Amino acid sequence: MQFHYVAAQPNGKVVEGNLEAQHPSEVLEQLAMGGLRPISIKAIRSFDTERRKGLFGSTITVVDKVFLTKYLALMLRVGTDLFQAINILIADFDKPAVKSFLIEVRTTLEKGKPFYVTFAKYPDFFSPVFVSLIKAGEASGNLENIFNDLSFALEKERELRSRIKAALVYPVILLVASMLVMFFLVAIALPKISAVFETAGIDPPFFSKVVFWIGDFLGGNLILILVLMVGGGIFSTVYFRKTSVGRILIARASHRIPVLKNVLKRIALQRFASTLSSLMKAGLPILESLEISADAVGDEEIKSALLRVSREGIAKGVTIGEAFKREEVFPRVVTNLIAIGERAGHVEDILKTLSDFYETEIDASIKTLVAFLEPMLLLFIGITIGTIALSVIVPVYQLIGKF
Repeated sequence: MQFHYVAAQPNGKVVEGNLEAQHPSEVLEQLAMGGLRPISIKAIRSFDTERRKGLFGSTITVVDKVFLTKYLALMLRVGTDLFQAINILIADFDKPAVKSFLIEVRTTLEKGKPFYVTFAKYPDFFSPVFVSLIKAGEASGNLENIFNDLSFALEKERELRSRIKAALVYPVILLVASMLVMFFLVAIALPKISAVFETAGIDPPFFSKVVFWIGDFLGGNLILILVLMVGGGIFSTVYFRKTSVGRILIARASHRIPVLKNVLKRIALQRFASTLSSLMKAGLPILESLEISADAVGDEEIKSALLRVSREGIAKGVTIGEAFKREEVFPRVVTNLIAIGERAGHVEDILKTLSDFYETEIDASIKTLVAFLEPMLLLFIGITIGTIALSVIVPVYQLIGKF
């Protein structure tokens, strides 16, 4: 494990650094061999340790990455060297996971390894696009501009996610509230009402019996059902978000819903255009850029098309524009503009324009989705509550008729 030490030289000058050791006593020995008098020694928690502390591990969020890239770009712009910039960030960051990660980055630099190596170790937090851009920037000596582009792209991604979440807040609240009300009616109120009819000797219609049976079942197994719901929710979250099979199943199911399919396709096209533009602008070869972009789009159909463009098109001498025109998954406006950009020698600029265009289209698609969801939810709620009400009203009239 690693230890951070503060020690004094024979002339009284205080120095600090990190050492690899199995025990603090080994650190003391190494300092003594170097003629240093230890002032303090502290074990450094690794990033992996911080990740395992919580239930789902401590994370580096999009906001953390925006902060990192923005401040690194700023410090490099004013002439701060990379190692010093990392030290400043370590001192500024309070979040344990980020601080541990930055300490690991600093250790990597101290060992003479490339800057991108530590980022590449954690693909759950840093995508291949992120790592490839840093690698390209480090190789070209253009890290400042790369960090600027990354912070801008991450900020736009964060804003897009925020807009999607904000647009879906009302439908989700409406759905959850209505489900709770219906669960209360069916599981708590209906069993009591059905007991009244049973006591009065009323034989309700068949559909009323079905509704009352559902109510009796839910009311009699309330704790078991709640446990199953919570367990099912946790399992679904882990399975569908953490496993590749689960993500593929969710993607396939989502693409069977026409309105949702349009939103997801536009998000994938925006991500493709933005990613490929950034990679080409950073100087990566077109074939490598396409391979990385294919993994980043999050849509199996577009991913397959991009891989064919790379491997069966451009790699065999076909022009970029012609290779894209072979793939029907891409709208005509995309393939035509890419062909025009290729002839003009500005493919990355055209892709940036397409990214901005699809960002606007995503907003319009989300509004259409919400406009579709709201009446559908209200219709579902109305039909369900109407069925419950009817199952109660008919036996009530039968009861009144007895008097």
